[in-house]
Amino acid sequence: MTGSPRALMPDYLRLVALFGIVVVNVQFIAFSALGSFADTGAETALDAVTQWLVNGLALLKTYGLFSFMFGVGLGFLMRSTAWRGLPFGRLYRNRMIGLAILGIAHGCLFFPGDILTIYAVTGSILYLFRDWAVRSLVWAGVALLVLQALIAPPLLLALPETPPDIVAMERAILTEGGFLDAVLFRSIGFAFVMPSFLVIQGIAALGWFCLGLAAVKSGMIDDARAPLWRRARRWCLVPGVALGFAGAALLQWGPAAAGVVLTVAAAPVATLGYLGVIAALSRLPGPVMARTLAAGGSSLSIYLGQSIILSTIFAGYGLGLWGAVDRLSAVSIALVVTVFLIGALLIWRARFALGPFEWLLRRITYARLGTAPSA
Repeated sequence: MTGSPRALMPDYLRLVALFGIVVVNVQFIAFSALGSFADTGAETALDAVTQWLVNGLALLKTYGLFSFMFGVGLGFLMRSTAWRGLPFGRLYRNRMIGLAILGIAHGCLFFPGDILTIYAVTGSILYLFRDWAVRSLVWAGVALLVLQALIAPPLLLALPETPPDIVAMERAILTEGGFLDAVLFRSIGFAFVMPSFLVIQGIAALGWFCLGLAAVKSGMIDDARAPLWRRARRWCLVPGVALGFAGAALLQWGPAAAGVVLTVAAAPVATLGYLGVIAALSRLPGPVMARTLAAGGSSLSIYLGQSIILSTIFAGYGLGLWGAVDRLSAVSIALVVTVFLIGALLIWRARFALGPFEWLLRRITYARLGTAPSA
Protein backbone atom coordinates (compact mmCIF):
# COMPACT_ATOMS: atom_id res chain seq x y z
CA MET A 1 0.00 0.00 0.00
CA THR A 2 3.00 2.34 0.20
CA GLY A 3 2.56 3.42 -3.37
CA SER A 4 -1.17 4.11 -3.13
CA PRO A 5 -2.63 7.63 -3.23
CA ARG A 6 -4.14 6.98 0.19
CA ALA A 7 -0.65 6.73 1.65
CA LEU A 8 0.84 9.56 -0.39
CA MET A 9 -1.62 12.46 -0.37
CA PRO A 10 -1.66 12.93 3.44
CA ASP A 11 2.15 12.89 3.52
CA TYR A 12 2.44 15.50 0.78
CA LEU A 13 -0.26 17.56 2.48
CA ARG A 14 1.54 17.54 5.83
CA LEU A 15 4.83 18.54 4.24
CA VAL A 16 3.33 21.51 2.41
CA ALA A 17 1.41 22.62 5.49
CA LEU A 18 4.52 22.51 7.69
CA PHE A 19 6.38 24.94 5.45
CA GLY A 20 3.32 27.15 5.07
CA ILE A 21 2.45 27.44 8.73
CA VAL A 22 5.98 28.27 9.87
CA VAL A 23 6.26 31.34 7.63
CA VAL A 24 3.07 32.63 9.25
CA ASN A 25 4.00 31.74 12.83
CA VAL A 26 7.46 33.29 12.62
CA GLN A 27 5.81 36.68 12.05
CA PHE A 28 4.47 36.41 15.61
CA ILE A 29 7.62 34.83 17.09
CA ALA A 30 10.28 37.13 15.63
CA PHE A 31 8.21 40.32 15.92
CA SER A 32 5.48 41.76 18.12
CA ALA A 33 2.38 39.60 18.39
CA LEU A 34 0.33 42.35 20.00
CA GLY A 35 -0.81 44.23 16.90
CA SER A 36 -4.31 43.81 15.53
CA PHE A 37 -5.04 41.51 12.60
CA ALA A 38 -5.28 44.60 10.41
CA ASP A 39 -1.93 45.98 11.63
CA THR A 40 0.81 44.07 9.84
CA GLY A 41 3.64 45.92 11.53
CA ALA A 42 5.82 46.18 8.41
CA GLU A 43 8.38 48.97 8.77
CA THR A 44 10.16 48.93 5.38
CA ALA A 45 9.20 48.30 1.77
CA LEU A 46 10.90 44.88 1.91
CA ASP A 47 9.00 44.04 5.08
CA ALA A 48 5.73 45.11 3.45
CA VAL A 49 6.29 42.99 0.35
CA THR A 50 7.35 39.98 2.44
CA GLN A 51 4.29 40.33 4.62
CA TRP A 52 2.09 40.68 1.55
CA LEU A 53 3.46 37.43 0.12
CA VAL A 54 3.09 35.57 3.43
CA ASN A 55 -0.45 36.82 3.99
CA GLY A 56 -1.48 36.29 0.39
CA LEU A 57 -0.15 32.76 0.07
CA ALA A 58 -0.23 31.29 3.57
CA LEU A 59 -2.20 33.24 6.18
CA LEU A 60 -5.25 31.13 7.21
CA LYS A 61 -4.71 28.83 4.20
CA THR A 62 -2.13 26.47 5.70
CA TYR A 63 -4.16 26.49 8.92
CA GLY A 64 -6.96 25.05 6.80
CA LEU A 65 -4.64 22.36 5.44
CA PHE A 66 -3.63 21.31 8.96
CA SER A 67 -7.26 21.29 10.08
CA PHE A 68 -8.30 19.20 7.09
CA MET A 69 -5.61 16.68 8.03
CA PHE A 70 -7.00 16.50 11.57
CA GLY A 71 -10.32 15.32 10.19
CA VAL A 72 -8.47 12.83 8.00
CA GLY A 73 -6.64 11.61 11.09
CA LEU A 74 -9.95 10.97 12.85
CA GLY A 75 -11.10 8.91 9.88
CA PHE A 76 -7.89 6.89 9.89
CA LEU A 77 -8.15 6.33 13.66
CA MET A 78 -11.70 5.06 13.18
CA ARG A 79 -10.47 2.63 10.53
CA SER A 80 -7.57 1.45 12.67
CA THR A 81 -9.63 0.87 15.81
CA ALA A 82 -12.27 -1.00 13.81
CA TRP A 83 -9.62 -3.32 12.36
CA ARG A 84 -8.01 -3.87 15.76
CA GLY A 85 -11.25 -4.15 17.72
CA LEU A 86 -10.21 -1.36 20.09
CA PRO A 87 -12.56 1.07 21.90
CA PHE A 88 -12.58 4.14 19.66
CA GLY A 89 -14.31 6.43 22.18
CA ARG A 90 -11.69 5.89 24.87
CA LEU A 91 -8.80 6.24 22.42
CA TYR A 92 -10.21 9.44 20.99
CA ARG A 93 -10.82 10.91 24.45
CA ASN A 94 -7.24 10.14 25.44
CA ARG A 95 -5.95 11.67 22.22
CA MET A 96 -7.81 14.94 22.85
CA ILE A 97 -6.45 15.01 26.40
CA GLY A 98 -2.93 14.48 25.04
CA LEU A 99 -3.36 17.27 22.49
CA ALA A 100 -4.64 19.61 25.20
CA ILE A 101 -1.64 18.85 27.44
CA LEU A 102 0.84 19.42 24.62
CA GLY A 103 -1.03 22.49 23.41
CA ILE A 104 -1.15 24.21 26.80
CA ALA A 105 2.54 23.49 27.40
CA HIS A 106 3.38 24.77 23.90
CA GLY A 107 1.29 27.92 24.29
CA CYS A 108 2.70 28.82 27.70
CA LEU A 109 6.34 27.90 27.13
CA PHE A 110 7.02 28.82 23.52
CA PHE A 111 4.20 30.18 21.34
CA PRO A 112 0.87 31.63 22.53
CA GLY A 113 -0.56 31.16 19.02
CA ASP A 114 -0.77 27.40 19.60
CA ILE A 115 -3.32 25.47 17.52
CA LEU A 116 -3.25 22.17 19.41
CA THR A 117 -5.44 23.44 22.24
CA ILE A 118 -8.01 24.66 19.71
CA TYR A 119 -7.87 21.26 18.02
CA ALA A 120 -8.39 19.47 21.34
CA VAL A 121 -11.51 21.51 22.12
CA THR A 122 -13.08 21.53 18.66
CA GLY A 123 -11.92 17.98 18.03
CA SER A 124 -14.02 16.92 21.01
CA ILE A 125 -17.04 18.41 19.24
CA LEU A 126 -16.09 16.55 16.05
CA TYR A 127 -16.54 13.28 17.94
CA LEU A 128 -20.29 13.94 17.89
CA PHE A 129 -20.18 13.96 14.06
CA ARG A 130 -18.22 10.72 13.67
CA ASP A 131 -21.16 8.67 12.39
CA TRP A 132 -22.58 11.31 10.07
CA ALA A 133 -22.95 10.50 6.37
CA VAL A 134 -20.54 12.06 3.89
CA ARG A 135 -23.11 14.50 2.53
CA SER A 136 -24.00 15.73 6.01
CA LEU A 137 -20.35 16.21 6.90
CA VAL A 138 -19.74 18.20 3.72
CA TRP A 139 -22.74 20.46 4.31
CA ALA A 140 -21.72 20.97 7.95
CA GLY A 141 -18.15 21.79 6.91
CA VAL A 142 -19.25 24.30 4.28
CA ALA A 143 -21.75 25.92 6.67
CA LEU A 144 -19.09 26.31 9.37
CA LEU A 145 -16.61 27.88 6.93
CA VAL A 146 -19.28 30.31 5.74
CA LEU A 147 -20.16 31.11 9.35
CA GLN A 148 -16.52 31.80 10.13
CA ALA A 149 -16.24 34.11 7.12
CA LEU A 150 -19.24 36.06 8.44
CA ILE A 151 -18.34 36.42 12.10
CA ALA A 152 -14.50 36.43 12.13
CA PRO A 153 -13.93 39.81 10.41
CA PRO A 154 -16.05 41.89 12.81
CA LEU A 155 -14.56 40.04 15.79
CA LEU A 156 -11.02 40.60 14.52
CA LEU A 157 -11.67 44.26 13.83
CA ALA A 158 -13.29 44.72 17.24
CA LEU A 159 -10.27 43.44 19.18
CA PRO A 160 -9.02 46.29 21.39
CA GLU A 161 -5.74 48.04 20.70
CA THR A 162 -2.93 46.90 22.99
CA PRO A 163 -1.86 49.59 25.47
CA PRO A 164 1.62 51.05 24.74
CA ASP A 165 2.98 49.95 28.12
CA ILE A 166 2.13 46.32 27.34
CA VAL A 167 3.86 46.63 23.96
CA ALA A 168 6.91 48.07 25.71
CA MET A 169 6.81 45.23 28.24
CA GLU A 170 6.73 42.66 25.42
CA ARG A 171 9.80 44.20 23.82
CA ALA A 172 11.70 44.37 27.12
CA ILE A 173 10.91 40.77 28.08
CA LEU A 174 11.59 39.22 24.68
CA THR A 175 14.82 41.16 24.09
CA GLU A 176 16.32 41.31 27.57
CA GLY A 177 14.39 38.94 29.83
CA GLY A 178 15.19 35.38 30.82
CA PHE A 179 13.33 32.22 29.92
CA LEU A 180 11.07 32.34 32.99
CA ASP A 181 10.15 35.97 32.23
CA ALA A 182 9.20 34.97 28.69
CA VAL A 183 7.19 31.99 29.94
CA LEU A 184 5.19 34.17 32.32
CA PHE A 185 4.48 36.72 29.59
CA ARG A 186 3.54 34.01 27.07
CA SER A 187 1.32 32.24 29.60
CA ILE A 188 -0.65 35.42 30.25
CA GLY A 189 -0.91 36.07 26.52
CA PHE A 190 -2.01 32.50 25.87
CA ALA A 191 -4.75 32.72 28.51
CA PHE A 192 -5.89 36.07 27.12
CA VAL A 193 -6.06 35.17 23.41
CA MET A 194 -7.27 31.57 23.59
CA PRO A 195 -10.98 32.32 24.22
CA SER A 196 -11.19 34.58 21.15
CA PHE A 197 -9.10 32.15 19.10
CA LEU A 198 -11.51 29.35 19.97
CA VAL A 199 -14.32 31.34 18.39
CA ILE A 200 -12.48 32.94 15.49
CA GLN A 201 -10.33 29.97 14.47
CA GLY A 202 -12.20 27.11 16.10
CA ILE A 203 -15.25 27.45 13.84
CA ALA A 204 -13.12 27.18 10.70
CA ALA A 205 -11.10 24.33 12.22
CA LEU A 206 -14.26 22.34 12.91
CA GLY A 207 -15.43 22.98 9.34
CA TRP A 208 -12.21 21.61 7.90
CA PHE A 209 -12.35 18.68 10.36
CA CYS A 210 -15.73 17.73 8.89
CA LEU A 211 -14.43 17.96 5.33
CA GLY A 212 -11.35 15.88 6.19
CA LEU A 213 -13.47 13.18 7.79
CA ALA A 214 -15.77 13.24 4.75
CA ALA A 215 -12.72 12.76 2.49
CA VAL A 216 -11.86 9.55 4.36
CA LYS A 217 -15.40 8.21 4.48
CA SER A 218 -15.95 8.86 0.77
CA GLY A 219 -12.59 7.37 -0.22
CA MET A 220 -11.44 10.71 -1.71
CA ILE A 221 -8.30 10.79 0.41
CA ASP A 222 -7.39 7.36 -1.01
CA ASP A 223 -7.65 8.54 -4.62
CA ALA A 224 -5.54 11.56 -5.53
CA ARG A 225 -6.88 11.31 -9.10
CA ALA A 226 -10.50 11.75 -8.06
CA PRO A 227 -12.39 14.31 -10.19
CA LEU A 228 -13.12 16.56 -7.21
CA TRP A 229 -9.42 17.32 -6.71
CA ARG A 230 -9.10 18.23 -10.37
CA ARG A 231 -12.11 20.54 -10.08
CA ALA A 232 -10.58 22.14 -6.97
CA ARG A 233 -7.42 22.95 -8.92
CA ARG A 234 -9.37 24.28 -11.86
CA TRP A 235 -12.00 26.37 -10.10
CA CYS A 236 -10.47 27.36 -6.75
CA LEU A 237 -6.70 27.76 -7.08
CA VAL A 238 -6.41 30.90 -9.23
CA PRO A 239 -9.43 32.75 -7.77
CA GLY A 240 -8.44 31.83 -4.22
CA VAL A 241 -4.83 32.94 -4.60
CA ALA A 242 -5.81 36.10 -6.49
CA LEU A 243 -8.35 37.07 -3.85
CA GLY A 244 -5.84 36.20 -1.13
CA PHE A 245 -3.27 38.55 -2.64
CA ALA A 246 -5.90 41.25 -3.05
CA GLY A 247 -6.92 40.90 0.60
CA ALA A 248 -3.27 40.93 1.69
CA ALA A 249 -2.68 44.10 -0.35
CA LEU A 250 -5.60 45.80 1.37
CA LEU A 251 -4.29 44.66 4.74
CA GLN A 252 -0.91 46.09 3.89
CA TRP A 253 -1.83 49.31 2.15
CA GLY A 254 -5.52 49.83 3.11
CA PRO A 255 -8.37 50.00 3.66
CA ALA A 256 -7.50 47.40 6.26
CA ALA A 257 -11.07 46.50 7.18
CA ALA A 258 -11.81 45.43 3.62
CA GLY A 259 -8.54 43.49 3.66
CA VAL A 260 -9.62 41.52 6.74
CA VAL A 261 -12.96 40.62 5.15
CA LEU A 262 -11.39 39.56 1.85
CA THR A 263 -8.53 37.63 3.47
CA VAL A 264 -10.88 35.59 5.65
CA ALA A 265 -13.33 34.94 2.81
CA ALA A 266 -10.63 33.95 0.31
CA ALA A 267 -8.82 31.51 2.61
CA PRO A 268 -11.16 28.48 2.19
CA VAL A 269 -11.20 28.93 -1.60
CA ALA A 270 -7.40 29.03 -1.78
CA THR A 271 -7.12 26.07 0.58
CA LEU A 272 -9.34 23.97 -1.67
CA GLY A 273 -7.13 24.95 -4.60
CA TYR A 274 -4.04 23.92 -2.64
CA LEU A 275 -5.63 20.56 -1.85
CA GLY A 276 -6.18 20.06 -5.58
CA VAL A 277 -2.53 20.87 -6.33
CA ILE A 278 -1.29 18.57 -3.55
CA ALA A 279 -3.42 15.78 -4.99
CA ALA A 280 -1.75 16.33 -8.37
CA LEU A 281 1.69 16.09 -6.73
CA SER A 282 0.82 12.89 -4.88
CA ARG A 283 2.69 10.48 -7.07
CA LEU A 284 5.27 7.81 -6.28
CA PRO A 285 8.38 9.69 -5.09
CA GLY A 286 12.03 8.83 -5.54
CA PRO A 287 14.09 7.48 -2.63
CA VAL A 288 15.08 10.90 -1.22
CA MET A 289 11.59 12.34 -1.45
CA ALA A 290 10.11 9.18 0.04
CA ARG A 291 12.30 9.57 3.12
CA THR A 292 11.45 13.27 3.31
CA LEU A 293 7.75 12.48 3.23
CA ALA A 294 8.22 9.88 5.96
CA ALA A 295 9.99 12.46 8.13
CA GLY A 296 7.24 14.98 7.36
CA GLY A 297 4.80 12.43 8.69
CA SER A 298 6.13 13.38 12.14
CA SER A 299 4.33 16.68 11.73
CA LEU A 300 3.59 17.11 15.44
CA SER A 301 7.29 16.92 16.33
CA ILE A 302 8.20 19.31 13.52
CA TYR A 303 5.43 21.78 14.41
CA LEU A 304 6.46 21.88 18.07
CA GLY A 305 10.14 21.84 17.15
CA GLN A 306 9.64 24.92 14.95
CA SER A 307 8.32 26.91 17.90
CA ILE A 308 10.91 25.63 20.36
CA ILE A 309 13.85 26.47 18.09
CA LEU A 310 12.52 29.73 16.66
CA SER A 311 11.48 31.11 20.04
CA THR A 312 14.99 30.36 21.30
CA ILE A 313 16.63 31.97 18.27
CA PHE A 314 14.66 35.20 18.54
CA ALA A 315 14.18 35.65 22.31
CA GLY A 316 16.65 37.45 24.52
CA TYR A 317 17.50 34.28 26.44
CA GLY A 318 18.63 32.75 23.12
CA LEU A 319 20.26 34.53 20.19
CA GLY A 320 18.36 37.75 20.83
CA LEU A 321 17.17 38.39 17.27
CA TRP A 322 13.66 39.50 18.25
CA GLY A 323 12.80 42.55 16.16
CA ALA A 324 16.43 42.79 15.01
CA VAL A 325 16.08 41.26 11.53
CA ASP A 326 13.86 42.07 8.58
CA ARG A 327 10.85 39.90 7.81
CA LEU A 328 12.43 38.23 4.79
CA SER A 329 15.35 37.11 6.96
CA ALA A 330 12.91 35.82 9.58
CA VAL A 331 11.06 33.80 6.94
CA SER A 332 14.37 32.43 5.63
CA ILE A 333 15.41 31.40 9.14
CA ALA A 334 12.05 29.70 9.66
CA LEU A 335 12.38 27.71 6.43
CA VAL A 336 15.95 26.68 7.27
CA VAL A 337 14.83 25.52 10.72
CA THR A 338 12.07 23.43 9.12
CA VAL A 339 14.53 21.82 6.70
CA PHE A 340 16.85 21.10 9.64
CA LEU A 341 14.00 19.48 11.59
CA ILE A 342 13.05 17.31 8.63
CA GLY A 343 16.69 16.22 8.36
CA ALA A 344 16.81 15.49 12.08
CA LEU A 345 13.62 13.45 11.83
CA LEU A 346 15.12 11.52 8.91
CA ILE A 347 17.90 10.40 11.24
CA TRP A 348 15.51 9.81 14.13
CA ARG A 349 13.07 7.80 12.04
CA ALA A 350 15.88 5.56 10.80
CA ARG A 351 15.99 4.14 14.33
CA PHE A 352 12.52 4.83 15.74
CA ALA A 353 9.09 4.29 14.23
CA LEU A 354 7.65 7.57 15.55
CA GLY A 355 8.82 11.11 16.13
CA PRO A 356 9.38 12.02 19.82
CA PHE A 357 6.13 13.95 20.29
CA GLU A 358 4.17 11.44 18.22
CA TRP A 359 5.48 8.75 20.56
CA LEU A 360 4.38 10.76 23.60
CA LEU A 361 0.92 11.40 22.15
CA ARG A 362 0.62 7.73 21.21
CA ARG A 363 1.49 6.69 24.77
CA ILE A 364 -1.23 8.99 26.15
CA THR A 365 -3.75 7.82 23.53
CA TYR A 366 -3.28 4.13 24.31
CA ALA A 367 -2.89 4.56 28.07
CA ARG A 368 -4.56 1.79 30.12
CA LEU A 369 -5.34 -0.28 27.05
CA GLY A 370 -2.32 -2.49 27.45
CA THR A 371 -1.05 -1.59 23.97
CA ALA A 372 0.60 1.40 22.37
CA PRO A 373 1.33 0.59 18.72
CA SER A 374 4.55 2.08 17.38
CA ALA A 375 3.27 2.71 13.89
